[in-house]
Amino acid sequence: MTALLPWALWFALIAFALAAICAGLRLLRGPSAEDRVLALDTLYVNSMMMALVLGMQLGLRFYFDIALLIALFGFVGSAAMAKFLLRGEVIEP
Repeated sequence: MTALLPWALWFALIAFALAAICAGLRLLRGPSAEDRVLALDTLYVNSMMMALVLGMQLGLRFYFDIALLIALFGFVGSAAMAKFLLRGEVIEP
């Protein structure tokens, strides 16, 4: 069982990196703003998962804190972008 775990972690890291590259391309080439917001959401989820996998591979807890911060800032950014797309402003006077 322990011999399979490093291979699975490398496979997961490569899969998340490829998904992040695809999301980055959609972020740059997205035909509409909604597509770009969804690509940004996917990008932050993939980067969070890559940080978690790296934390598991290296055995360092610091990466788990980084993943938590990525999730927090990603959620706040997604909520702000959704509000901006709906109302045209983020902070109401």
